[in-house]
Amino acid sequence: MEDTRPKKYESHTYVLAVAQPQGFRRDSRDSAPVVQGLGETYFTLLEMVPRRNANFGTGERISLKKGARSKIDHVKRRISYEDLTAESKSQLPLVVEIIVTKHESKFVKWYNQANPITTRLHSLQLLPGVGQALMWAIIEERKKEPFKSFDDIAERTKLQSAKKAIKERIIEELEGDVKRWLFVRPPVRE
Repeated sequence: MEDTRPKKYESHTYVLAVAQPQGFRRDSRDSAPVVQGLGETYFTLLEMVPRRNANFGTGERISLKKGARSKIDHVKRRISYEDLTAESKSQLPLVVEIIVTKHESKFVKWYNQANPITTRLHSLQLLPGVGQALMWAIIEERKKEPFKSFDDIAERTKLQSAKKAIKERIIEELEGDVKRWLFVRPPVRE
């Protein structure tokens, strides 16, 4: 059956690591190094082929837009957490924090608009450290006035690090040990 969902493309990625293929590749036909990165919009893990002589720094933001001058020749494939090298796994929390910090308004908006998933489960409860009491405190505070920043959430509720909760949830989703995806593009089912 053909997948009819709209395709989601990342416009930018953050470099996790440049990897030599021997250590993690499933296919040994190609021996060129690859760049492992994390997409900025959908947190898609990508394996990319760099342009010749391109140098990369960990956490570097790179454009993937067609026609844009980029250090990336092309995106080779979407990868899973298990495909990441040890270096990429170690850099993942830092890169996720960079993205969450850069897009604070997007995630604060999510706190202001998060909805129930079922009659018994609210999406706020999927964040680490958010139980029912804290969920209701967040909902009551946002009814009074929408949150303006992560600091505003911390000041008005008992959730001391709204950014950390988002970051930890994104990492859980990237590791693939969840049933629901709030921020990360769900993995491809084989």
